[in-house]
Amino acid sequence: MTPFERTAPAGSELPVLLTPSWAGEPLLDTCARLGAEIESRLAEVGGVLLRGFSVPSVQHFQQFALSFGHPLLSYEFASTPRSKVGSGVYTSTEYPAHQHIPLHNEQAYTREWPMKIWFHCVTASPVGGQTPIADSRAILRRMPERIRQLFEPGLLYTRNYDDFDVPWQQVFNTEDRSAVEAFCRRAHIHCEWKDDGGLRTTQLCQAVETHPRTGERVWFNQGHLFHVSNLQPEVRESLEELFGIEGLPRNVYFADGRPIPDAVFDEVRAVLAAETVSFRWEAGDVLMLDNMLVAHARAPFEGPRKVVVAMAEPHGNLPRNEMPRDVAAQAA
Repeated sequence: MTPFERTAPAGSELPVLLTPSWAGEPLLDTCARLGAEIESRLAEVGGVLLRGFSVPSVQHFQQFALSFGHPLLSYEFASTPRSKVGSGVYTSTEYPAHQHIPLHNEQAYTREWPMKIWFHCVTASPVGGQTPIADSRAILRRMPERIRQLFEPGLLYTRNYDDFDVPWQQVFNTEDRSAVEAFCRRAHIHCEWKDDGGLRTTQLCQAVETHPRTGERVWFNQGHLFHVSNLQPEVRESLEELFGIEGLPRNVYFADGRPIPDAVFDEVRAVLAAETVSFRWEAGDVLMLDNMLVAHARAPFEGPRKVVVAMAEPHGNLPRNEMPRDVAAQAA
């Protein structure tokens, strides 16, 4: 095993490194020995990297994630393409290898999200392919006060599900329009069917949120991913010409519907970059994050790379009587 090397801002402890007590120790055998320490370090630091353990299959990774006491979640109201590789286990986002995926907290563009997320590196890319991470509390502390105040009321996300984005059938895991409408009503998502058979949704979500256990405030949104400024200039120009600003595959606005200037997200992205922690994957690594305390990303890569993901412990800010039963119980 090579030494653990990383780049990180001053003072960051991410991720806490845990290693075997003996060579070849199976990851599943560590649950009793390390479970309490992992939970403690997760609440304190936000992320734990388990390196050097034996993880012979994706099923062993799945069983390790299940050992923390919550059923694994399906990927609902998706924003990126993924493939299911087992019950509650998915590929990481299937964007082309040359593309950078910016820092984000999983499903922070919704009002329901997983509290825990696991990544398992099955195959480490020989070039690039890191999963950078960042402390969401530190991001909020570093964010200019002016932007914090602008974002405090929330963000308004819009999506148009057409050929240029993930189709609504995949996003909602159904071909049934009435099922889509029922999901949207429960999740406080405004939806409308367009004349061409496409779907448009609008949802007001949090931009800053309070962690339910630590009570800390965290930067928790995907505004910089959804905003039109996230597109390459030539792509943005083409899409605006084709669809107009209202018809873009995705965009985000201030809570009152006002457009957000590109310059605002320039500042946001600068803060994210300043808080980024990066390390190289090794085959067999398992990274466990508190999804509210730590954001994650993906660096471009070359050659083979396989990282699989699991999520658990749903939480959100919907009215309790409109949450699924397990989420409402969590909020109690």
